[in-house]
Amino acid sequence: MPLALLALAVTAFAIGTTEFAAMGLLPQVADDLHVSIPQAGWLISAYALGVVIGAPLLTALASGRPRKAVLVALAGLFATGNLLCALAPDFWTLAAARLITGLPHGAFFGAGAVAAAELVAPHRRARAVAVMFSGLTIANIVGVPAATLLGQHLGWRATMLVVVLIAAAGTLAIARLVPSLPSPGQAGLRHELRAFRDGQLWLALATVVFGCGGFFACYSYIAPLLTEVSGYATGSVTLVLALFGVGMTIGNVIGGFAADRALRPTVCAAFVLLAATLALFAVTSHARWSAAVTVVLIGLFGFAIVPAVQTLVLQKARSAPTLASATVQGAFNLANAQGAYFGGLALDAGFGWTAPTLVGAVLAASGALIAVLAWAADRRRPVPAAPEPAATAPAAAAPAAAAPVAAAPVGVQG
Repeated sequence: MPLALLALAVTAFAIGTTEFAAMGLLPQVADDLHVSIPQAGWLISAYALGVVIGAPLLTALASGRPRKAVLVALAGLFATGNLLCALAPDFWTLAAARLITGLPHGAFFGAGAVAAAELVAPHRRARAVAVMFSGLTIANIVGVPAATLLGQHLGWRATMLVVVLIAAAGTLAIARLVPSLPSPGQAGLRHELRAFRDGQLWLALATVVFGCGGFFACYSYIAPLLTEVSGYATGSVTLVLALFGVGMTIGNVIGGFAADRALRPTVCAAFVLLAATLALFAVTSHARWSAAVTVVLIGLFGFAIVPAVQTLVLQKARSAPTLASATVQGAFNLANAQGAYFGGLALDAGFGWTAPTLVGAVLAASGALIAVLAWAADRRRPVPAAPEPAATAPAAAAPAAAAPVAAAPVGVQG
């Protein structure tokens, strides 16, 4: 594998760390800026909304430009946003900085996935994209717990500054190691937008927004739940977050394996299992050992959904690989925003620290319902009849039939 993939993975590691570490540092941020923990949760929503806004906007602005230049600019913007977070003097400035930091997230992964596939031979593209997204997966095992531990001892601003250094290193590595890639050969943004006329694509995105919101409703407030309900010491929270990362990694592998064999059933089953596990967590969180086991399962089922839904979205938007890849990132982060928001509402209403997990169970169940309805609607759609092969030139049909397979985009979400 070329070293350029490592450069992309380093930036993916920084993005994953800054996105998820905020959830483990909510108590420290709330205490330092004199706000409640539910209000500090708005910082998670601010980042997620930045992704939702930036994914289509920056992808549109980057349309037709060389991929390397786009990747350097997006990584640089991400590093700058984290620096603004570290220097923010008050809560609202920090919220604005978090929104700016989220802007390049979706566009970077959209362009990066396509660039990674272009760096290797066609038969190695899936592995190349997986290497890039391994940075995001490793961030949940190593980066997030380490960032949380650092923030607990040296303050959350120290965590942000470390992320700035990692992001800056990733930006320089992309500039030096990624070769000059040509402008993407596409018919233009208007052509890509035509893929969004398909109702199935919108149903797939709705599945992500509502169903995956269940995972984030729980994960956003996991730190105070573990300390206030499960009885973990503040320093032990980092170990449980590492368990979350282990579950996510296992789920990502299992979800991809299962989705290759039965895509729609995998999506539906993963949401059902996630909803059941989140509901169970309201009970198991009262003991440390059962809370730890359930955390692994939530991470597993939550991220088993990711490769399956990513594949489903790209399947419904074959003519728009870059925009679809960026849009699904926006959908995941809209799920992040609304999950954190509704979980915070339940806390503000005084329902207790386990309330976000029950909110998450309802959201995950709604995702399962949408997935089942979309599957049923897809099965009812008529399948276009295959054209009769020409009698005079039967061999000419083979290359034409193979062309869509060769051009099909490869996409993975970490």
